[in-house]
Amino acid sequence: MKRTTRHFILDVSLSKILSMMTVFALSACVTVGATRPPPSNAAVLTPERIAEIVASPDRRATDRNSDLRRKPDQMLAFMGIRPGMVALDLSAGGGYTTELLARAVGPSGRAYGQSAPARAPDGPPRTPVAPEGNAAPAASSTQTPAMGPPPVRRTSAQALAERAKNPVVANIISVVQKFEDPVPPERASGGLDLVTLMFNYHDLGHLGVDRSRMNAAVFAGLKSGGLYVIADHSGRPGTGISESGTLHRIEETFLRQEVEAAGFKLVDRANFLRNPADPRDKNTPEPAQPKDEFVLKFVKP
Repeated sequence: MKRTTRHFILDVSLSKILSMMTVFALSACVTVGATRPPPSNAAVLTPERIAEIVASPDRRATDRNSDLRRKPDQMLAFMGIRPGMVALDLSAGGGYTTELLARAVGPSGRAYGQSAPARAPDGPPRTPVAPEGNAAPAASSTQTPAMGPPPVRRTSAQALAERAKNPVVANIISVVQKFEDPVPPERASGGLDLVTLMFNYHDLGHLGVDRSRMNAAVFAGLKSGGLYVIADHSGRPGTGISESGTLHRIEETFLRQEVEAAGFKLVDRANFLRNPADPRDKNTPEPAQPKDEFVLKFVKP
C-alpha cells in the first residue's frame, strides 16, 4: 500500500511523542531516587543548623539545663551528623541525646534509643562484680551508699515513648535489648550510620556487661565508614574501669583499647569537655568543678 506524506508525518510525530514519554519516565525515576540520597552524600549539618536545633522552642527545660554541661552544639558538630542517618544511642536513659539525634537526622532518618530490660521486682539481686583493671590508690568517694530499695521511676522505653509524641521527633524508636546485643534486628548487619554512648561506658564495668560482645555487635551493626562516638568521665592512669561503681570514671586509654580490639579505628578526639584541674580522685571533684571528660570518635573501616 502506498504511504502518503500525511502518514509519514504522523509516524514521525508518534515516534517523537514516544521518545519524549520515555525520557520523561526515566527523569521521573531519577528524581524519585534522588529525594532520599544516602547519608554519605548528605551535607554535614552547619553550625547554624545545629544552633537552630539546640534552640528549638519545643525542647524541654530539663534538657536546656543539661545543655550547660553537655554542650550539645559542639557534640553534634564533632559527630559530623547528617540528615537521613540511622543512629543508635546506647544506654539512652531519659532520652536527652536520643532526641538531639532525632532532630539532627530529621524525618528521613531514624534515632534508636537502647536500654537494657528491667530486672523483675522479685528477681534475684545482681551478682556483685569484682573490680577490673589495675586500680591506683584513691581518696574515699563522696558518694553515699544507697539505702533501701531504689525508687520506682519511668523506664527508658517509657521516657522515649513520651518524647516521640512530639511530631518533630516521631522518628525516635525505643529498643529494649541487652547491652551485649543492643542493635535492633533490622539493623544488625550494617544498617547503622552512627552509634553513640554518652557517659555510661564506665557503668558497664560494675554492671557486669560483656563489653567485648557489645562492641562486636556495634561493629557488625555499623556500615563501613560508620561512626562510634563515646564520651565518659576521665579516670587516672592505671585505674582502668575499676572505679566505675565508686567514682564513676574510666581510664581513657583503657576504653580506647577495648573499642579498638573490636576492629574500630580512632579518628578524632574532642577537648571541649576537658578540665585539667580535676584531680580525678573523687566522684564529685573538690573543690566543686566540672569533671574532666573525654570524647572519642571511632570509625568502622
